[in-house]
Amino acid sequence: MGSKSKGCFGWFILFVIVAVIAGAVALILVKKSHHSKGHVSPVAGPPGAIGKKYADALKISLQFFDVQKSGKLVDNKISWRGDSALDDGQEEDLDLSKGMYDAGDHIKFGFPMAFTATVLSWAILEYGDQMSAVKQLEPAQESLKWITDYLINAHPSANVLYIQVGDPEADHKCWERPETMSEKRPLTQVNKSSPGTEVAAETAAAMAAASLVFKTADSTYSGSLLKHAKQLFTFADTHKGSYSVSIPEVQTYYNSTGYEDELLWAASWLYHATGDDSYLKYVTVQHGKAFANWGNPTWFSWDDKLAGTQVLLSRLHLFGAKEASDAENDGLQMYRKTAEAVMCGLLPDSPSATTSRTDGGLIWVSEWNALQQPVASAFLAVLYSDYMRASSTESLDCDGQSFTPEDLRTFATSQAGYVLGDNPMEMSFLVGYGSKYPQYVHHRGASIPEDADTGCKGFKWLSSTKPNPNVAIGALVGGPFLNETYIDSRNNSMQGEPTTYNCAVMVGLLSGLVTTASVVSSFT
Repeated sequence: MGSKSKGCFGWFILFVIVAVIAGAVALILVKKSHHSKGHVSPVAGPPGAIGKKYADALKISLQFFDVQKSGKLVDNKISWRGDSALDDGQEEDLDLSKGMYDAGDHIKFGFPMAFTATVLSWAILEYGDQMSAVKQLEPAQESLKWITDYLINAHPSANVLYIQVGDPEADHKCWERPETMSEKRPLTQVNKSSPGTEVAAETAAAMAAASLVFKTADSTYSGSLLKHAKQLFTFADTHKGSYSVSIPEVQTYYNSTGYEDELLWAASWLYHATGDDSYLKYVTVQHGKAFANWGNPTWFSWDDKLAGTQVLLSRLHLFGAKEASDAENDGLQMYRKTAEAVMCGLLPDSPSATTSRTDGGLIWVSEWNALQQPVASAFLAVLYSDYMRASSTESLDCDGQSFTPEDLRTFATSQAGYVLGDNPMEMSFLVGYGSKYPQYVHHRGASIPEDADTGCKGFKWLSSTKPNPNVAIGALVGGPFLNETYIDSRNNSMQGEPTTYNCAVMVGLLSGLVTTASVVSSFT
């Protein structure tokens, strides 16, 4: 993407502490677009009092990243975890020891791991001040860097990206603690002859977003991330091809349904990170109509980034990308219209509300990992609600019926409440939160005592009728069936296996809800 930026873009928001009364801090958000020729729009909200429920859940949720860490653990916070996979990458003279295990197994899948980093970056950029208010910003940043350190090392040259460590088939024949793994850990890469556009683009998105997170604290590291992001986007866009075609073995675990959404997602993040107009042109004028599926709402997930892209680009449209051309603004408007269609589908009282819900009100799309879509949707809803408030947008039109930012926030809190125990089962799906949560999580490390010498064949712990000896604190399990039942069995991976990408969207949602009046600020 070689064209030079047309100038600064974005907006500037100043938080002013107005008063401290009875322990409640009132915040006034003042937004000023960099292109607004001096126009200042103050946006006031009610006091941003901290909600203990969400603060507690956020602290618990972030600990799952510590549970999933690979490598030499520094300042280890999980008593039953230790160093693991220290030799990952050595056969190619790479240090791939860091990163995170994907779920209850010990494979490092680059595609969902990069998505985890992108979403975690987004949460920090939007709600870092709220995370800081409850002392969770530093843990979030540390977990993000644990992933991006790995991603940097996994990209040793412009057109090579290592996208997997370990053999899933061999790994799934073992039930063991990561600290005692002994099987071979082969590496899988994408390159010019075996392209993987979606995984390269998602990794570019992760690095671009993370470069903004670390921009002030560590400009050198931020610059390195941005350099990798640009190279990876060029690689993804120049050598197009699905990694599911290049490497058919990945279809069993993280099969991709297309790469156009990742290209738009990556270019959107690169525009935010650089201000380079060529990226904005890419997502609007050049490829918006062909890639974005305008007007057709979809579910946000590790495989489909369209809804996330639409919300992220709505930020630009709502706050004003004043240097954008007419054609680019037209494209941004289409992204916003589609984002609004997504929101209208989520709002239960909307004429276009989705019927994909349980009787208890949980968005329900898939029996496998059922909580991914409702939590991700609620994260997008709280973001869009805050974008509306920050831009003084009073209402959203859904087929002639108006809804407010508060309506979106109410939907988001309903999904969060369900996950945290306000459901027919009266149980929390977030391990460690509340008095009742899953005890038989499908997770190797949690299921095996620290002192057990199992070798690869520790399957007696998989079939044990006793609860896990170790608590996978912060694990968000797969979730309920449509009839709102949950079978708490270690063999029930469909409902009981947690993932890092579920954790990322949960952290985003909780961070947006942790105070009564969340506000968004510039992250450029």
